[in-house]
Amino acid sequence: MAAQFEDFQKLAKDNVDLAVKSFGATSKSVQAIATEFADYSKKAFEQGSSVAEKLAAAKTLDKAVEIQSDYMKSAYESFVAYASKVGELYTNLAKETVKPYESIVAKAQAAAAK
Repeated sequence: MAAQFEDFQKLAKDNVDLAVKSFGATSKSVQAIATEFADYSKKAFEQGSSVAEKLAAAKTLDKAVEIQSDYMKSAYESFVAYASKVGELYTNLAKETVKPYESIVAKAQAAAAK
């Protein structure tokens, strides 16, 4: 009876340790995503403000169209880069969150194979 209780305590402790590791990985990844979002938002705001100033100073319609076209191209490229980076961060989030549980799955598969 005491051995079963000790086994149960060890199992509970191992599960808590895994949950803490998983939470730590999740927290770190979510923080990286939030930082990337804040950086992108700041850059987009600064870029938009700069373009608004340039448009206000434009003397001709051709110059205004050129400024707007350059801005759209730059904004698109920035967004694609941001989306790729965030996609990569979300992929890493999923991998790091699941990683602590891989050992449990491996043990369960090994036990099932016996």
